[in-house]
Amino acid sequence: MEYDIKEFDEIRPYESGEMKQAFEDLLNDRQFSLMLKGFAPWLPKGLRNGLLRLAFTGVKTPLDFQKRFMKPVVRYIIRKHTDGCTFDDAALKGNHTANLSPLTSHLDNRYTFLSNHRDIVLDSAFLDVMLVDNDYPTTVEIGIGDNLLIYPWIKRLVRMNKAFTVRRGLTAHEMMRSSQLMSSYIHYAVTQKHENIWIAQREGRAKDSSDHTQDSVLKMLAMGGEGNPADKLRDLNIVPLTISYEFDPCDYLKAQEFQQKRDNPSFKKSKQDDLDNMRTGILGYKGRVHYQCAQPIDAWIDELANLPKNEFFSELSQRIDRELHRNYRLYPCNYIAYDLLEHSKQEGKYTEEDIARFEQYLQGQLAKINIPNKDESFLRERMLTMYANPVRNYLAVL
Repeated sequence: MEYDIKEFDEIRPYESGEMKQAFEDLLNDRQFSLMLKGFAPWLPKGLRNGLLRLAFTGVKTPLDFQKRFMKPVVRYIIRKHTDGCTFDDAALKGNHTANLSPLTSHLDNRYTFLSNHRDIVLDSAFLDVMLVDNDYPTTVEIGIGDNLLIYPWIKRLVRMNKAFTVRRGLTAHEMMRSSQLMSSYIHYAVTQKHENIWIAQREGRAKDSSDHTQDSVLKMLAMGGEGNPADKLRDLNIVPLTISYEFDPCDYLKAQEFQQKRDNPSFKKSKQDDLDNMRTGILGYKGRVHYQCAQPIDAWIDELANLPKNEFFSELSQRIDRELHRNYRLYPCNYIAYDLLEHSKQEGKYTEEDIARFEQYLQGQLAKINIPNKDESFLRERMLTMYANPVRNYLAVL
């Protein structure tokens, strides 16, 4: 199926010919200028904008923008706030998918990376850097919920950074139309624009770090394209991608939200809460970070193709989950948390020093929580569960 780009004007990222004007609009945005002033208050506005215009010279595409502006920032975050970020794409190498000819390299293919979700901003940003560092010709386009685009300059900036908009808070009828449009755009991006896509396996992060694919995400992906559901998904060359953080800097915020919802079932996060989560996720300590690719589902999706539709999506979700779970990179803190909750002992997985370090980390994170009727025991259990669940899921696959 051939798509016209104009069909997607309300959600798509900027195209090459639109980047210069988008950049000028960004510089002329008052709120963006105030944000920049906070980083360099000693620089006059005219000089700040002049330096940015100079840095923008030669930037013609969103990929150029990412390499010029975003890649150095993400590299700094990796250096400053992690103990290293690694990427294993061995499963993508070789001729094992329907989309690869014997003479085609995995680098020539385009993929839809379907992954678990740990950080609002960095999951895809780290992946971009890993792809560039491993000689992939392009990065990923991503969907960002419009609930996070609270200022015009944020929407403009993410569209320059290869993001398309996912609309939230819709009626059932609006949601159907929005899902159809997004699915068609993803098919267009992979098959006609020859872009990679990153998409989370579920709406929002798994607060307890137990990662499970929502059938609705796969059903949305299968709304675009042609043929039966297996044909439509095969066109996207879906790769289950497992992201493993040693430490989640937002763990205490997630635990806090668990208690707030326990104590007040109608509790809802504010826009400021979302911004706090973004800031904490970016600037907080993450320890070691690892990205592990599984085989594209093209290698086995035909095994499920003849199932009834709902059963097909259910079985597909479970199969993808098994791929994601068996590829966790598990750290001492995961095994310690599991043993504390299960009253077990994983031999050889950690040392006494690891236990002392993790206990110190937990106490430091719990101390950051400041809410009425703070329930230390409940909050500690919630945080331990976040670190134990990847072990539970991994052991269940084995």
